[in-house]
Amino acid sequence: MADQIIPISRPTVSQPVSTPQKKEVKFPTEVINLPSKGWFYPLDNPLSSGQLELKMMTAREEDILTSPNLIQKNIVLDKLLESVVINKDIVLNDMLICDRNAAFFAIRRLAYGDIYDATMTCNRCGKENSISIDLGKMDNRPFDFEKYPRGENAFTFKLPYSGREITFKLLTKKDENLIEQELKGMEKISKDVRREITTRLGHVITAIDGDTNRASIRKFVNEELVSKDSLALRTYLRENMPDIDTSFDFQCVNCGLERKEETPLGVSFFWPNSGV
Repeated sequence: MADQIIPISRPTVSQPVSTPQKKEVKFPTEVINLPSKGWFYPLDNPLSSGQLELKMMTAREEDILTSPNLIQKNIVLDKLLESVVINKDIVLNDMLICDRNAAFFAIRRLAYGDIYDATMTCNRCGKENSISIDLGKMDNRPFDFEKYPRGENAFTFKLPYSGREITFKLLTKKDENLIEQELKGMEKISKDVRREITTRLGHVITAIDGDTNRASIRKFVNEELVSKDSLALRTYLRENMPDIDTSFDFQCVNCGLERKEETPLGVSFFWPNSGV
């Protein structure tokens, strides 16, 4: 495990301007370094600094996390992030998913500490395991930022079977919302097949051999992209792009299986002691 972890600064205290009529509340904040280093944002975007200041969670944020309406609408994490981000000039829908992931891990660590107790089912024997994960050991993936122009969210990948050159981008929260809306729309037409892979690739890919026409891209993804190339592209996206590495060493207490697993994000991740 590399020494580099999600960097978290010492607590600072915001100093809002006080007025004689009302005493302002001081609250501790933390600054985290984003996995993207801000490299792929436009230079006028506050996130291009590569840092994000977060307010420590309070009982108010716990109210957000347990709000049935927000949970039902699937916007509870959006509202949590909105509540704890200090710089209100940041458009959170423009935040790259890799940076959102790091923000949520940092929020959880600041609120409840590094140790995350959860359960995981072994995919070999089916035995449920109690696990304890040290979130403080989560590393940012190594990435050579100097290979890419600053301020541009564009990458290339040559498909191994067809030889076509794909240009793709890192997704933002806005992109994820569009993908989910598109999937829901298709489910109203046909519930038999959820077109998760083709829909997602249709948003990730921005050009094919330099052709940026959206209709051409969708036609290629739906009709021409062979499984070998699809798997290679998705594997490359998963393993070679900047993000927080949430994997940990898992060993099944029943069958002894040892393997790397991704940290499960269950209800206890943000609510370790459910109940009041």
